[in-house]
Amino acid sequence: MITVLSGGTGTPKLLQGIKTIVPEEELCIIVNTLENNYFSGVYVSADIDTVLYTMSDMINEKTWYGRKDDSFYTHDELKKLGFHETLRLGDKDRALKIQKTMLLQEYSLTDAVKIQKERLGIKSSILPMSNEESKVSIITDNGEMSFHEFLVTNKSEPNVKDVVYNNVTPTDEVIECLKTSEQIIIGPSNPITSINPIISMNGIRKILRKKYVTCISPIIGKDAVSGPASKFMEAKGFDVTPVGVAKIYEEFLDHYIINSSDNKYKSSIEEFIPKVSLDNIILKKMDDRINLARKIIFG
Repeated sequence: MITVLSGGTGTPKLLQGIKTIVPEEELCIIVNTLENNYFSGVYVSADIDTVLYTMSDMINEKTWYGRKDDSFYTHDELKKLGFHETLRLGDKDRALKIQKTMLLQEYSLTDAVKIQKERLGIKSSILPMSNEESKVSIITDNGEMSFHEFLVTNKSEPNVKDVVYNNVTPTDEVIECLKTSEQIIIGPSNPITSINPIISMNGIRKILRKKYVTCISPIIGKDAVSGPASKFMEAKGFDVTPVGVAKIYEEFLDHYIINSSDNKYKSSIEEFIPKVSLDNIILKKMDDRINLARKIIFG
């Protein structure tokens, strides 16, 4: 079993490569739930849904959010009626979210996602990190904001002073998945709001210390590959470099992959991480994703 810790942007690109070389039933994906919330009357688990769409080959690769070839009739009609949606939801994407909202009246989030992934023909395990409600606050110069207020409404522009979130309990399925894994991969997702919430749950770090863990840097040079990771890392006191990311995971990290252009950081990281590799981690094309996946899994 191979387990991937995932957020909703960088890691799904890597998952595309991994699922071409690993039998789907041998892959377990543990997904961040920190940003889950209700919007327009439906439950939105953005990172989980992105993984569902990625693993079922439905993902919109232009945005890495929502389904490809979707329509927006409902969104446009709501706008005509004077209702402004915080998130622009496609019609097919909205259907998945409506179903999940209804399933949650009877099932846990884990079971709801299991029902949906099976309906989509996905053989891999896709596990929310927790069934408990996760909450995050972005503390900015403009006041306290929810994640989506910061990211969508304010376009990640305010200066970030702190990122605060509650600790939740991992599910039994998450613990079992990690314990039975031969290799654990931390994808190139935001280390503060995507990966750290997973590894901060009770008992997770203890398991990771006993496993072979590989991480792909979400930072190239001094910039995030995508999203507001740079601002969040600075707010939590970490250098926005591949070295700063390695410091977050140094307690259990065995193999760290940074971009080929970041050779100047390699020797510094090797002082506290056993193995550091240089490679192309800019996953623009499918060949790039498959090549990186092969190197992660087969060495």
